Amino acid sequence: MMKKTRNSSQSVCLLTVFLVIIFTISFSTTTSSVEARKNNHHRNTKNHHGHQHSHNKKRAPSPSPTPTFKPTPPNPYTKKSNIFDLLSFGAKGDGTADDSKASEAAWKAAWKVEGGIVEIPSEFRFLIRQISLQVPCKTHLVLQIDGIMLAPPNIGSWSKSDLYQWINIKWVQNFTIQGGGVVDGQGFAWWTPNEVSYIQQKTSKHMPDMKPTALKFYESSSVTVRDIRIINSPLCHLKFDNSSFINVNNVTIISPENSPNTDGIHLQNSKNVEIQHSNIGCGDDCVSIQTGCSNVHVHHINCGPGHGISLGSFGKDKTVACVKDIVIDNILMQNTMYGARIKSWQGGMGLVKNVTFSNIQVSNVSTPIMIDQYYCDKQKCKNQTEAVAITGVTFNQIVGTYASQPSHLACSDSVPCRNVDLIDIQLKPSLVSGGFHQALCWNSHGKSQAPLVPSSIDYCLRSGVGSLKRPSKSHSEQFC
Repeated sequence: MMKKTRNSSQSVCLLTVFLVIIFTISFSTTTSSVEARKNNHHRNTKNHHGHQHSHNKKRAPSPSPTPTFKPTPPNPYTKKSNIFDLLSFGAKGDGTADDSKASEAAWKAAWKVEGGIVEIPSEFRFLIRQISLQVPCKTHLVLQIDGIMLAPPNIGSWSKSDLYQWINIKWVQNFTIQGGGVVDGQGFAWWTPNEVSYIQQKTSKHMPDMKPTALKFYESSSVTVRDIRIINSPLCHLKFDNSSFINVNNVTIISPENSPNTDGIHLQNSKNVEIQHSNIGCGDDCVSIQTGCSNVHVHHINCGPGHGISLGSFGKDKTVACVKDIVIDNILMQNTMYGARIKSWQGGMGLVKNVTFSNIQVSNVSTPIMIDQYYCDKQKCKNQTEAVAITGVTFNQIVGTYASQPSHLACSDSVPCRNVDLIDIQLKPSLVSGGFHQALCWNSHGKSQAPLVPSSIDYCLRSGVGSLKRPSKSHSEQFC
């Protein structure tokens, strides 16, 4: 009995020791696990905060990149793009406030960037006083006209020095004007004699024809004007002087029929010009080609009202005119005073040669075909023997109706027109003409080719040049 009790006590002791060892090991393991979780949580917390800090740092605004130029005044808009919107330079665009300074600032900023675009935004009207825009370097610029540009409507607000042109662009290369917007010369006051008389008295005692051209290019090359509308210019709408490689495409030019001297497109001293697919109606020539022009192609033009498409006038006040290689074709003329015309003053010198008018449809045109070496815009001009020589002119496929006279060829007695060809001319009187009228023919030499209607045109040209008994080049031609 005693031995049994002792064995039981030993068993209990062993069990107790075993349980204590198990508890100790378990407690130690739990403590380590908790500590590890604490340490791990602390590390995760630090990492999390560090990640948040790094993330916030990326989201903070970074400084704007340094612009390649510094416009004055500073304009954050220009830092982001090569587009220079007038509104970003302080323009109001309400048609009343003067936005000239904003226009100049946008222009100066644009030409400092290759491929700069000056934007006239749509749905805004920008009143701009006389402005001269020039580019001192060879950079490709675009004037994007989507809104409306307005000239000052009040004549009294124009200074004497501003009276030659409204928007004067000079010395540009690789330049484009485009967009669906409008250049509005607001010329109505200039066409009213009382208003013009006022400005003449204010600025000069004698200033008969000084009115601003709406848009003029001077000494420029590789210029494109497309898709815009130019309306109501006080004088010429679009003018190119001493320029080359010009392309005018899909423009619309409009002014009233009775607006004086408002030529649509006026060229002088310019070469390599193409004018195409455009609509022109004005108070003077739809296209006017003056002295110093060569390699000009005008085609697919709707002309009217107006005075047709003209070369000249040449030789006024005994000046020299040199013009060559002109092609006018695929033209529709409606209700114009003239159709295809060359005009020169008595007393002038020089040479007009290699001119072709072809495939011209006329409708109620007063005189569809004209060469006039006796041009005079006054009641009487002095008779003079010298004249600008005219040679190598072709009128081919001139078809439609005339209102006054089918053709008018009036050439100089001393310097007759030479090598003039009339081919496939079919002209009938319009409903308002009052019947057939004879063609006027004087001292023009060349050949004709049927069909020719009316028949009087068939007798209009003297055949042969040998009978002229004159040098191969006249004194007048020596200047060209």
